[in-house]
Amino acid sequence: MNYFQKNKKNIIIGVIATLLTAALVALWLQKKVIHSADDIVGVVYPSTLKVGDTLLFEDKTQFAKTKRWNFGDGTTTDKSSGIHFYNKPGYYQVTLIIDNKYSKSFPVMVSARTIPKPADSTKMRTVIDAQTQAMQFENVQFRAISDARQFTWKFGETGNIDSKDKMAIYSYKKPGDYVVTLYTDESAEPILHQIKILPAYDALKEEVTVEDAYAKIDNDFKYHLQQIANGNSFNMHYNYLLRTYLCNNENTVVKVNDSKVNNFYMYCAGLQFDKNNVIQTVKVNFDDAQNCVTKVDINQSK
Repeated sequence: MNYFQKNKKNIIIGVIATLLTAALVALWLQKKVIHSADDIVGVVYPSTLKVGDTLLFEDKTQFAKTKRWNFGDGTTTDKSSGIHFYNKPGYYQVTLIIDNKYSKSFPVMVSARTIPKPADSTKMRTVIDAQTQAMQFENVQFRAISDARQFTWKFGETGNIDSKDKMAIYSYKKPGDYVVTLYTDESAEPILHQIKILPAYDALKEEVTVEDAYAKIDNDFKYHLQQIANGNSFNMHYNYLLRTYLCNNENTVVKVNDSKVNNFYMYCAGLQFDKNNVIQTVKVNFDDAQNCVTKVDINQSK
């Protein structure tokens, strides 16, 4: 019996042991010496961002002796971790190179940063539509030209809130210069409007003769009619005459040039549109109680 036959069992066990040892050595060499791109442990976050946002990068590869990050925009770094910023939108490949031999890429999408839209320049800016001069006790109309939904008016006489409507009417009790203030829900800054209130003429308070008193009334009436004819504030002068002399009766008779008869409202409306009339004389006629003018005789020409 030869040696192989006598030691067959031991030889087989030895061969198997040698093969196992070789396999283990090969596996150890593969883990410790032989590497591939799959062994690279790198992190890039986030994969989508906007221009100027922060990109985080970190390498945790155990076997790496040297490393280099290439961000795809012409910049590189040898740091293991850090941050990077992109200045332009685009698609970038971030590449981690280990020992100048192995590499791994990370796709990154950089989008443009949205530019805030400018304020809507077409949006209406709130303004106050109102006359700049009126008479004491006259009903003055104030209107807000605005897209706002909430309105708070202060007309400057009481110091209090006078109205919360978009259009308001106010009558000043005292003459003077006032600042109208309007607050809306569209702006923290108020809208301002200046108005001058003239004193109302009261003939009864003056110590004059009856003839002088009537003459002053006639002249005062003439003055305000002429203002309407000249195209000045219709509401201010019309309401003053209506309230001061006519006891708010718009149907008071008006006779023009001893022939044409009209009511007060229609006459003033025509005077407003048919401008350039010259009011030559005005003669008012009172009722028996001397309280209200019941008829107005007017001479006028162009």
